[in-house]
Amino acid sequence: MGAARGSGDGGRGGETRPHEVDIHVGQRLRLRRTLLGLSQGELGRRVGLTFQQIQKYERGVNRIGASRLAEFAAVLGVPPGWFFEDMADAARQRVRLLRQGAGAEPLRELGGRDTLELVRLYNKVRDRRVRERILALLRAVALEGRIAS
Repeated sequence: MGAARGSGDGGRGGETRPHEVDIHVGQRLRLRRTLLGLSQGELGRRVGLTFQQIQKYERGVNRIGASRLAEFAAVLGVPPGWFFEDMADAARQRVRLLRQGAGAEPLRELGGRDTLELVRLYNKVRDRRVRERILALLRAVALEGRIAS
């Protein structure tokens, strides 16, 4: 289970900010949940938690223990290691964004809710040829946008 920061912070010298790893794992949890179209409440029901607990995990306020992480991985259809992928790159990106005065919210990094909806819908297309055509269309539109700019 996640341990809240504060006076009983596990020997971290009274530090109350979430640890970088907890933030990254929480953002990956939110990303996967959102890509699957699950609300915090629905994910919470599937693992026996409240949506408030999911919120705390996603913000990195509470650490996700190994058994809970395995449970999330099973419900979200990813291996537990998925939550740690790209951690070094993500940390560098967050530092860069913070230096620019921007937040490191994963939805913003991906371009917002429209992007997540696009990915969700794309993932629902089962026909490989249709998916290839969709990608070809998007590439053509993106190329046209660069030329017109």
